[in-house]
Amino acid sequence: MPQLSHRRRLLVLAICCMSLLIVSLDNTVLNVALPSMQKDLDTTLSGMQWTIDAYTLVLASLLMLAGSTADRLGRRRVFQAGLVVFALGSLLCSLAPNLECLVAFRMVQAVGGSMLNPVAMSIITNTFTDPKERARAIGVWGGVVGISMAAGPIVGGLLVQSVDWRAIFWINVPIGALALFLTVRYVPESRAPHPRRVDPVGQLLVIALLGTLTYAIIEAPSAGWTSPLILGFAATAVAALAGLLWYERRRAEPLIDLRFFRSAPFSGATVVAVCAFAALGGFLFVNTLYLQDVRGLSALDAGLYMLPMAGMTLVFAPLSGRLVGAVGARLPLLLAGLAMVASGVLFAAFEAEASTPLLFTGYVLFGIGFGLVNAPITNTAVSGMPRTQAGVAAAIASTSRQVGQSLGVAVIGAVLASGTHAAATGSRFVEASRPAWWIIAGCGAAVLLLGALTTGHWARETARRTAERLESAQDEPDGQAPPGGPGGQPKARIRA
Repeated sequence: MPQLSHRRRLLVLAICCMSLLIVSLDNTVLNVALPSMQKDLDTTLSGMQWTIDAYTLVLASLLMLAGSTADRLGRRRVFQAGLVVFALGSLLCSLAPNLECLVAFRMVQAVGGSMLNPVAMSIITNTFTDPKERARAIGVWGGVVGISMAAGPIVGGLLVQSVDWRAIFWINVPIGALALFLTVRYVPESRAPHPRRVDPVGQLLVIALLGTLTYAIIEAPSAGWTSPLILGFAATAVAALAGLLWYERRRAEPLIDLRFFRSAPFSGATVVAVCAFAALGGFLFVNTLYLQDVRGLSALDAGLYMLPMAGMTLVFAPLSGRLVGAVGARLPLLLAGLAMVASGVLFAAFEAEASTPLLFTGYVLFGIGFGLVNAPITNTAVSGMPRTQAGVAAAIASTSRQVGQSLGVAVIGAVLASGTHAAATGSRFVEASRPAWWIIAGCGAAVLLLGALTTGHWARETARRTAERLESAQDEPDGQAPPGGPGGQPKARIRA
């Protein structure tokens, strides 16, 4: 990619942020609309889970394929295709006559979404080559998540209340069209010098793993945790995971390069992403149902109640990017973990729902924690890797986010369904949500612990050695696996 002027780089960043805006806005708007959709489509709590998880599962399954495809065919070309498919999927969702069609059209949306965020992050990584400038750009990127959280509940509430829940999908079409026009005009094309080959077996194993695991979690409360159906899906998930680990180690160019995980910061960022976004998915799901079904608030009022959380995310996301650029990822991750733990404990142990000031305090704490966590995840995931593999590294980080959100909605929904027997009302719902809040607090504790363990000197050394090995492997002729076995590294380059 040619060196761009400062103004052009900022314009590219703005265009990439537009894709993040429509994807993030779609999630936050949808959460506010869930109760209205449930009534209109006459579906169950698990049906509502599928409207979210059908999207995040397909997204998680295809993100790594999209990242490597963009490295091969051209990042701008794949990004443009993603904008078209996402806008088309949004239009189809607005026309869905029933739950089954809505879930199917959400999957179409996800196919387009898989070509947006990881590819956009790869474009940003290759546009902003200075580490501090890149960290600030990623902070702006994280701030867009805050904007979507702040605007999403209000926009969703207004659309649901004044028009219909179908209108929440309309807003993606004009924004997608504008982003497409600007991408064609201003974003330069870029490719990886040595892109990875297609890995269809690995792709199928990822789909099997995520799909069967999520199905087992969501449907277990109604089918029974020990039913043959659920046990069969759980066993399939375990088999898919074992097969994925076995197969990917033996490919010269795997879908998931397991060598990346020899870097402690990269591994930590991946698990932190899963935990943080599981907490977010569970937080949004349980609060949307609580505010509208238990407190009886309208969609708009429920959106306004969520503003303290969204506002803090908006403030602290860009601040986190600046902190990462100035002092590294450790401080933002530690503060994020502490804030998320405090929020979860406030609801789980001190019944924050019983007092509006306590409720808002919990929202503020969670918003601070989530705002701080996003920038260090992304920056850590891509900064220690060769730039030529930025698409794959960014896609793994993005996949971890979507896997986390899928699991968060699935697990929290299953906990609520088990505790309330699908009767999401009154004190029964509040009591059933206690374990859910402890799970969210546990996710925050994992962020705190991993932030401390994977950001020190030892962790940085593992990242440096991993980058050396990856660069050495890229020098091997014809994309062959380096000496030392499939997926191994040249022995001469390995140091203690």
